[in-house]
Formats: sequence, structure tokens, C-alpha cells
Amino acid sequence: MSLPFYLVVAWLTCCLSLVASLPLSLFPYLHPMSITLIIIIVNVLVSLAAMNNDRLMDQLIFYPPAVTHDKQYYRFFTSGFIHADFGHLIFNMISLYAFGGMVESGFNQIFGEQGRLVYLLMYLLALPVSLLPTFARNKTNSYYRSLGASGAVSAVIFAGLMLSPQAGVGMFFIPVYIPGFLFGPLYLIISAYLDRKGGSNVNHSAHIWGALFGVAFLIVAGQLAGFPVIANFVSGVQDYFNR
Repeated sequence: MSLPFYLVVAWLTCCLSLVASLPLSLFPYLHPMSITLIIIIVNVLVSLAAMNNDRLMDQLIFYPPAVTHDKQYYRFFTSGFIHADFGHLIFNMISLYAFGGMVESGFNQIFGEQGRLVYLLMYLLALPVSLLPTFARNKTNSYYRSLGASGAVSAVIFAGLMLSPQAGVGMFFIPVYIPGFLFGPLYLIISAYLDRKGGSNVNHSAHIWGALFGVAFLIVAGQLAGFPVIANFVSGVQDYFNR
């Protein structure tokens, strides 16, 4: 039995209302009106609820046959707010926290008062865009399911790499950092290899297409706002070598 779409919207609205009631002093490293903060808290609330409610998890998860046969397009979005377990949730939210504040601040500088809305638009659009190739390959595959914010988080990370390509990027708990303009291609190459290899529960395709969407979105939006994204990226790489 499928949950009506309006109930899904109502659930997310309740989560947003709860976020608005939390004391902002709990999050000293983010701007009081931070979209990143709101996204993280909504992810945590919805994920925890779904982890403890199999029916809710089943209704929100990305299940291609439900989209193909029942037109449940909302799953392209809701699946990005649930996670398989605490490790999955924590990894994605730490990644979003690490890059989100910087990207959101960059968007505010580029797009002015509309910066946060443009940032939110990129994040939300990345959810379905990152899943389109997955859907194309699994339209009627009743054994396939996908969940997690990885596609949208990848969009945020790669938008950040475009804005600050010389910044050092490393893996958790490993104190080795490489510049973003090298990390990006390596990440895509490894993800493409793992996606082609298969055999895991990780949707590497969503990571790849989310990352590419983040780059494309920033270039197009930046062009419309008069900000030369590519020139800024090249300048950042040159600055790294001219140190």
C-alpha cells in the first residue's frame, strides 16, 4: 500500500517546523539561516524515523518499479532524506557539513540575496538528476532499491571544488590532503571503476552524476549571474602552482 504524496509532504513539513524550533546555539559553525543546517537536521530526523519504521522506509526509498508503474515520482526526492544505518547517515552529513557552509557562503557572494535559494535549488535538483541513470537501468528491476543523500552531497562537494580548487581534501581520519582539482578527477575515476565493477550496495552512479550536476549547475548559474566559474577555477589552480 502506498502512502499518499500529501502525507509525505506533511511529514517533511513537520520536520522543518521542528528544525525551526531548535536553538541555533547548538550549531555555532553555521549561519543562523543556513540551508545546510536545515538539510542536515531534516536528514537526521527523517532517517531516524525511517530506521525505526519499516513501512515508512519502504514508502520513501527509491524503488524504480514504483516510479515506472505507479508514477511515484516523489521517490526521486524522498529517498535522498533516508539512510540505511547510522554509519551511512553520519558519513553523508559530515561530508555535507564540511563543504556545505563554504559552498553556501560562496553562493551568497555570487548570487547575493538569492544565494541560499540557489544553493537549495541545486541540492534539491541533484537528488533526482543523480538517480536518472540508475532509474534508466532499473525501471522494472523489482530487486533494486536505493537511498541516501550521496548524490546531492556530491553536487555540493564538487561545486565547492570548483569554487576553491586549491583547497586540500582528505578522507576521514587520514591526515593526508590533496588539492581539490586533483581529488575531483580521482574521485570520479574510482567511482566509475567501482560502478562498472558492481557487486556492492553503493550507488556509485549517483555519486558520479550528482558530482557532474553540481559542476554543471554552478557553471550555468554562475554564467547567468555574471560570475566566471571556469576562469575562477583555472585561476585557483594557477595560484596553487605559483605558491
